[in-house]
Amino acid sequence: MSDLRIQQPDGDAAFKDWQHVHNVIIPTHLLSLDEVRERSQRHHLEVAYLGDVLVGCSTVRPPTDDARTATVIARVLAAHRGQGLGEELYARGLDRARELGAEVIETVVLSSNEEGLRFARRHGFVETERYLLPGDTIPWIDLRLAGA
Repeated sequence: MSDLRIQQPDGDAAFKDWQHVHNVIIPTHLLSLDEVRERSQRHHLEVAYLGDVLVGCSTVRPPTDDARTATVIARVLAAHRGQGLGEELYARGLDRARELGAEVIETVVLSSNEEGLRFARRHGFVETERYLLPGDTIPWIDLRLAGA
């Protein structure tokens, strides 16, 4: 284990940190601070720090369907990748999804995020769908954890 500190955002500073990581990793879908606050009401958001340095964030979308499908997304800023931090964020998100009753685990990755796709595939996710949202030019990829 690293000295990674992971916490739910509990004020504007932490919400801005979560927003920053999201918007850097997903530049095609920038979120406002109000949108981040609203998401925190529907999803389980966490922000990650190594000491006082912001390194990543995560999202767990709880199951809302009969298949008990949850979405787990771990994001790590480029300068901090390759240190096992994404592993910790992902494992924590996976545990949270299962605590929420998930039987099926999915993730979603912007197709231009090659490192994110490699991470997902290395962890047993397989592609289920590619699609463009209205106004987008870069496809999104939905992936499902095999055997979940």
